[in-house]
Amino acid sequence: MTDKKRFVDKNTMLIKEFDRYILDHPEFADKIPNNALVVMQIEGDEEFNAWARLTAQNVAEKDNPIVYIIITELKPVHSRIEKLKLELVA
Repeated sequence: MTDKKRFVDKNTMLIKEFDRYILDHPEFADKIPNNALVVMQIEGDEEFNAWARLTAQNVAEKDNPIVYIIITELKPVHSRIEKLKLELVA
């Protein structure tokens, strides 16, 4: 997997997690200026962060602010499924 593909996949995952966070903490979204370009950053992942900042600079519109969302702690990914049932089809 290329670095670009890996970074795009990571960014997509982070955006989904950020969306979930905002649903639980809508007051955080109030801090983000209208029409801002939101750039995901992960504390300690300088390679990804540099890619995300460069990508943002290349796509940002002239008068739109850029906001960095710096994730300082991320829990491991896990399933939310609590119970399963298996049905075998012969």
